[in-house]
Amino acid sequence: MSSWVSHLPDDTPYSLVVGHGMNAQEMERNKQLNRYFIRDFNKDPSNWAEKDNTFDAVVCCVSVQYMQHPERVFAEIHRVLKPGGVCIMSFSSRLFYSKAIQGWRDNSAYGRVSLVKQYFQCIKGFTEAKVVTEVELPSQSLTGFASLQAKFSSLVSGSSQQDPFYAVLAYKQQLQI
Repeated sequence: MSSWVSHLPDDTPYSLVVGHGMNAQEMERNKQLNRYFIRDFNKDPSNWAEKDNTFDAVVCCVSVQYMQHPERVFAEIHRVLKPGGVCIMSFSSRLFYSKAIQGWRDNSAYGRVSLVKQYFQCIKGFTEAKVVTEVELPSQSLTGFASLQAKFSSLVSGSSQQDPFYAVLAYKQQLQI
């Protein structure tokens, strides 16, 4: 799930990156995509034009809070993932208040993480969801003002993170023979 940026590392080679978005102009600007599709998952969450067991990973960055039919979206994610494939849902405390579902707006960080874990639990065939709250970024990844801002923030707060980071991930279980 993407926009004009995929949030994937630039220095990592990928054999195929397929993006999903709601704005064709934004998707056209994304140089990491091999192809993309446009769809409003809140209006049409099912029957994606992708074959079963196609992808090694599905990554959704800062969009899970807007899903009105998460069980149907997660069922589609499960369908298109290869056995052993990973689904990563990442988010922070930021949101467009008027677009986020009420269960997200009215929840704490713990409640939001729990909600995403429940989405995975609703779909048979996902492993138990794991939560990641910290990712160590190489210092050279920040440049200019962002680097100075991060250093100042870490001096003041004792942390190098300005915005809390959360990722909830689960794997499609391997087929049992």
